[in-house]
Amino acid sequence: MAKTKTVYVCQNCGTSSPKWQGKCDACGEWNTYVEEIISKNLRPSGWQADRQTKGSNNRPRLLNEIHFKQESRINTHDAELNRVLGGGIMPGSLVLIGGEPGIGKSTLMLQIALQLKQQKVLYISGEESDQQIKMRAERMLKHPQLNGSIDHCYVLGETSTAQIFQQAEQLLPNLIIVDSIQTLQSEYVESAAGSVSQVRECTAELMKFAKESNIPIFLIGHINKEGNIAGPKVLEHMVDTVLQFEGDRHMAYRILRTIKNRFGSTSELGIYEMTDTGLRQVSNPSEILITQREGELSGITVGATLEGNRPLLIEIQSLVSSATYGTPQRSSTGFDAKRLNMLLAVLEKRAGYRLGVQDVFLNIAGGLKVEDPAIDLAVCASIVSSFLDIPISSRACFAAEVGLGGEIRAVNRIENRISEAEKLGFEEIYVSKFSLKGLDTKKFNIKIHPYSKLEDMISQLLQ
Repeated sequence: MAKTKTVYVCQNCGTSSPKWQGKCDACGEWNTYVEEIISKNLRPSGWQADRQTKGSNNRPRLLNEIHFKQESRINTHDAELNRVLGGGIMPGSLVLIGGEPGIGKSTLMLQIALQLKQQKVLYISGEESDQQIKMRAERMLKHPQLNGSIDHCYVLGETSTAQIFQQAEQLLPNLIIVDSIQTLQSEYVESAAGSVSQVRECTAELMKFAKESNIPIFLIGHINKEGNIAGPKVLEHMVDTVLQFEGDRHMAYRILRTIKNRFGSTSELGIYEMTDTGLRQVSNPSEILITQREGELSGITVGATLEGNRPLLIEIQSLVSSATYGTPQRSSTGFDAKRLNMLLAVLEKRAGYRLGVQDVFLNIAGGLKVEDPAIDLAVCASIVSSFLDIPISSRACFAAEVGLGGEIRAVNRIENRISEAEKLGFEEIYVSKFSLKGLDTKKFNIKIHPYSKLEDMISQLLQ
């Protein structure tokens, strides 16, 4: 009988150590090392045993000897998810979707399962009972946008991978959803469910099953306090697609981002609105990100940004007031605080505005986090508008980067940004003059203001 071997594994980053230690040398976390068994003498059984007895006939082949037919993707009947996946679900793919607790991962997956009325779906849950899933499904069917049914959706409350494979081979579904990967347990690893070893082994078994059966599998994964998917980093390398479901739980809107995609672009995203009956697809997010207000208010501007390949118009709100507590405060929500300090320094040095003794608060409306430098110009205009208490027209928007010299720099895909502003009824847009090289501005019905210096733009804007 083989001797059982153990090792201590960090449950935060997956680093192993021959002995226990209080602090992980790799990630710096304390008290995360847990003893796990790495060698166990077990005979393969069930699905794995059948695969091993068949043997392998693999041999090296030339690329010109390999023939394949183009696989038709499975339409999810969800335009946002189809866009993120690259056109639908690829047969035999393994998709990992992560997010914070309560953000809506299970809701999204169950909603997709109910919409696939022409497909046989197996929903495996290790966290909820069958009755809970049934109650949630019936509530979702009341959603006016959801054209779903429960007649084709099978529910299995199981955490053993051996039992899951046995039931899947009998049912032969068109799609498998696992909620969640941290609850599964393989008989080949003796550690507790959710440990690094279990997550890695269960994912490897599911990957092998998906490739050999050509059945696509969705895995729901938890995230740690840093916002990364819990478990070893190798988990994200093993799967075909990694999706991140994010958003503020106190806000209604959710964003589905592609972190990795072997079958499509990684620059796409989908936007949903959380309602009491499920998730509603947001086809035109610019309309919901711009506040409908009565009259003109100072400190509010609109910037044209890109989220993936999708142009969005977002509202920037700022408040500038005298520092009454001595040290001026700099606070930003949804925007990089260091970049805000840089733009404030540029406004003071290049444009002459004394902001060093002012409190500055900046907010990106809608709960979005924006890293696109193209909203720099909108941020600067918003701050100056609040500082001078002069409102900027709600029919104007901005799309340009601001440099340290006060120069207005060009940004990519300016044509898409201008088209989005025109589509939403804006009358004028302020851009860099260097963005217009080779661009036919006559085809737009929106007035385009090109500038090369920040101080020139501000003086013209607020005259």
